[in-house]
Amino acid sequence: MKSRHLSVIAALLIAGLSTAAAHAATSAATEEVKNIVLVHGLYADGSSWGKVIPLLQAKGLHVTAVQNPTTSLDDDVAAVKRALAQQDGPVILVAHSYGGMVISQAGDQPKVKGLVYIAARAPEAGEDYPALTKKFAPAPASAGLKWQADGYGALSESAFIHDFAGDLPESEAKAYYAVQQPAAKAITTAKTTAAAWHTKPSWYAVSAQDRTINPDLERFMAKRMHAQTIELNASHVSLISQPEAVAGLIIKAAHVPGY
Repeated sequence: MKSRHLSVIAALLIAGLSTAAAHAATSAATEEVKNIVLVHGLYADGSSWGKVIPLLQAKGLHVTAVQNPTTSLDDDVAAVKRALAQQDGPVILVAHSYGGMVISQAGDQPKVKGLVYIAARAPEAGEDYPALTKKFAPAPASAGLKWQADGYGALSESAFIHDFAGDLPESEAKAYYAVQQPAAKAITTAKTTAAAWHTKPSWYAVSAQDRTINPDLERFMAKRMHAQTIELNASHVSLISQPEAVAGLIIKAAHVPGY
């Protein structure tokens, strides 16, 4: 009888622990994320998030915009990891354009609870991204990429205004052109060593009028990662031309109440 009594107690304890574990798992799955880390792409800097940041902050989110050195993929990943280390609690990691490669590699950190891609690259680990782009019609902006003698490249003013930021007023596009950050040629052949979207929930905003990354390539990458996807009638810089829609997707990823 004593043995049976102990067995019953053990079973009840196990059931209680299982219930507690299930409750903890449910709570973790619905946990609100308060930290947002934003990663810019090529031909830009952190100021490209300038319209999105106040919209996120208005929802009570703690926002950090990384300033990538764009000297190499590894250097940019290191910059993002430094920003992640400074966050107090879980993080939603967000990227625009080339920044998608950076968060795909840096996003395997335990703090990262989700990934948001804004018209962004999302290669498989070790994938040849230039080869992937060749499966789709070339994006016009690539013809405007000019290389300097020091091995750094930037878009011509015409390509920037018409192909990179084509849905901005010309005066605004010129202002962003003035802060364009040249990128090292090594980035063009870099390959990621991880694809965090395999294990982290992902969201993707396709830019239907993109002339920097083919929209069909964006749709392919979003579908491959099983991302929750929206499509915006925007140029490559939807984060500037449609900041409300971009912020809304980030807020959704963060499980902010009332969204």
